[in-house]
Order: sequence, then C-alpha cells, then structure tokens
Amino acid sequence: MLSCGLLLVPLAVSATACGGSDSDALSANPYDAAEQISANTPDGNKKADPDKPLEVSVNGDDARITDVTATDSTGRFVHGELSADGRHWRTTAPLAAGTRYMVQVSTEEDGSPGRKTLVVNTKAADGQLTAVFGPEAGEYGVGQPVTAELSKPIKDPKARAIVESALKVDSMPRVEGAWHWVDNKKLHFRPKEYWPAHATISVHSNLAGLKIAKGLYGGPSKPVKLTTGDRVEAVTDAETHQLTVWRNGESIKTIPVTTGKPGFSTRNGVKVILGKESFVRMRSSTVGIAAGSGDSYDLPVYWATRVTWSGEYVHAAPWSVGSQGAANVSHGCTGMSTGNAQWFFNTVRVGDIVKVVNSGGDTMTPFDNGFGDWNMPWKEWRDGSALKAKATSTTGAAEREQNPAGEARLRPRI
Repeated sequence: MLSCGLLLVPLAVSATACGGSDSDALSANPYDAAEQISANTPDGNKKADPDKPLEVSVNGDDARITDVTATDSTGRFVHGELSADGRHWRTTAPLAAGTRYMVQVSTEEDGSPGRKTLVVNTKAADGQLTAVFGPEAGEYGVGQPVTAELSKPIKDPKARAIVESALKVDSMPRVEGAWHWVDNKKLHFRPKEYWPAHATISVHSNLAGLKIAKGLYGGPSKPVKLTTGDRVEAVTDAETHQLTVWRNGESIKTIPVTTGKPGFSTRNGVKVILGKESFVRMRSSTVGIAAGSGDSYDLPVYWATRVTWSGEYVHAAPWSVGSQGAANVSHGCTGMSTGNAQWFFNTVRVGDIVKVVNSGGDTMTPFDNGFGDWNMPWKEWRDGSALKAKATSTTGAAEREQNPAGEARLRPRI
C-alpha cells in the first residue's frame, strides 16, 4: 500500500492516498470509525484546555488516518500535522479559548474508508484582552489617526506582534499604513500620508479567542466605521502672520492672524483638530501664569477650535485685531477676527489638519498633547510597530486615545 508520509498544510491538515489499486475502494461510502479514533479530550461535558494541543490517534494495527480537518465555529481552519505512519495527528497552533471545534477525521483500513467527527469545546479564558477603538463612528478630516486602547498592558514583543496582527484597519481606497505602539496599552494607526478624501475606514479586531500569552486570550471588541470628508488643511505662517485654508489642494481663504509672542511661541508642525467649542472661558492660571502678573488673563473666547489638550486653539481674538497680520502677541494660540474665526469654525471638522510653520516654538510632540502623529517620520513610525514586515496595506475588503483626564483638557491659552 502506498503512503504519502508526513504532510503539513497551512490551513487544514490533509493526508490522502497517493493513488494505486485502493483508489476505488477509498471512494466508497465511509464506515463509522468511532471505535478506531481516540483523542485527548476530556470525558463528559468537561472542556478542553486551550493551552494544550489537540491530539487524535487511530487504533488497530492496519488502520491509519488519511485526512483531518479541524475548524472553529466561524469556519477558520486549525494548523496541524500528521505523523509519517498515519497513526497520530496533533494541532501545531494554539486553540482559541471558549471556542467550539469540529474535527473531521478520515481513516482507512484494508482499503475501506472510515470517518469520525469530534466536537471539542475549549475552556473560557480567565483573563481576556480587548481593544477599544477610536474615534467613535462618524466623518472626520484626513488627518485623524485611528487609536486602540487595550484592556491590559502588553510588554512582550511576541505578544505585541500577536495583538497587532489581530487589529485590522481596512480602507477604501487602499492605503499604506501601520500601527505604532505609543505605550504598553495604546496603539495609533495612520497611513504613510494623510487619508484620502472621502475614504471609508473600517476598524475591527480578530482578538476574540486568540491566545496572546499564557493564561491570556483575546476577547470581543466593538468595530468602528469612519469616513473622511474633503481634504482640508490650514497652514499658519507665524512669520508672515497669515493663515491659509486649503480644500482638496485649492486655496479657499487667507486670514490675517497673530500667534504666540516670544516666551509663548506657538508650536510648529502638524496638529489635528480635536474639537470645537463655540464658547470657552480662558484663564491664565490654568497654564501656570500667576493671577495679577503682566501676562495674566481671564477672557470669554468665541469660536474656539482646539488643537492640543493643553489649551492651544484657533479662536476669535477681537482684542488683538490691530496686530493680526502684523505681529505675534498671543500666549500661544492663533488669534483672528471674530468673523474669520466663525468662518474657520464652520469650515473645519475634527480630524482636519492645522500646520504651523516659521514659529519660534518647539515642534508639536507626537502623542502626549493631542495628535502630533504626522510629525514623526514614516521610518520612525514603522519602527514602533511590533510587526517587522512591510507596512500594512489596508484594503477595501474586510478580513475575517485614551485622552488625558482632568484639567489637561481644560487649559486654554490665548
């Protein structure tokens, strides 16, 4: 009798007869092979330990296993291997926790085919890892990063690679992008360039049931669907005191502005709009300026578009109209006339780009004060991924921040 020996198959394990005179016999209706098959599964209603491999053996001197197919409830195949003599089969990839598997075993004895189907249920995990994606579903600007906040810290590089490979970002149209580990619990995803205008972005997790580390398995996570609007970018030149708004590559308005004066210079670089407040009370004491000092202030401010959590805005500043377009006199914010600020407020959306150039300030940091993700070079961004292969190419076909709490959100500058 011919034997194919040990076969390893990426999705399902399959060991079949290589041909010969037994081919007609093996095509007959299979007999019940229940008496021939044994497995290391618990008796009764007990559930299998997902940390241990599933093993199947055949009894009888002349019997052998010809094919094993193991799938979970979603139809995903389990990796496994068959011994050279066809007597034993075992999984080579971890089983998922809290999952039901159908294991179809085909056998052959004296030229006759047999079949047995096993149902294996694995124990639920004591510890589960889930992800909360951000932002919430809606339409955003082309600069909006995707975030994932994990329920538990992940430090081990191998565990990080498992987690990252299960966090999926699919876009239409297709883009090149990658996750970046901000810390042990937080990841950001951005494309190499800004998102395309009018893109659809679907974010989901394949963590459920996945083994992350010993005693830790993935749990369910809620998917998020985002869209982008027009490509809107505001570029402020602190040297010429002008802010120009671009839509889809076309300049639509140039506004005279004032930015941060010496000692309070506005941050350079790309920022992403975090929110819009039609009215906010700005107090210098919230940014460490002593009340009663020469730089103290307590002002009602209208049409305020936030770009950092520490309190940098683009807003109406009617008190500095005489300096707008000519000098920088603010405490770090970008000020403009009330009419221009209202127009800007009504034109932009969360996720749109605000870029400052030629200021004396430092460059916006990537992660600790809003979304400065775009200020990190692409190679450095890629180095923050746990997957060392090429960047993720998100596609249109779906596969099977945490923001600082407390006063950090409420510190406006003018």
